[in-house]
Amino acid sequence: MNAEVARNVAIILALALVVWLVPGGGEGADLISQLLSAAFIVLLVIICARLYQQFRGEIFSLGDQWRFLLYAAIGVAVVTVAASGRLFETGAGALAWFVLVGGASYTLYLVWRRYRAYD
Repeated sequence: MNAEVARNVAIILALALVVWLVPGGGEGADLISQLLSAAFIVLLVIICARLYQQFRGEIFSLGDQWRFLLYAAIGVAVVTVAASGRLFETGAGALAWFVLVGGASYTLYLVWRRYRAYD
């Protein structure tokens, strides 16, 4: 193990000790977790916006019906993943989660096949 790896491991262990031993450390860890989650969401939005800009011509060449299906599948997937915590509280909710994610995935597959048919 080189010095850089040892230093990184020591930093992680020190932060873990701070969260464990300092009063209110759990709240600080929650804040950091929320900040990382927000940064991840912002990064995903930026990537999706860039992909939309890059493939806008291909998206509009699908036609109105297929473009609607594309947007609907993405919307259903996003809302379902956002509601995962609440959906998995019950058995019916978990089943609904799998049905919604499966349906959105299959719709995205159909749109992709339609796109590939005209290459």
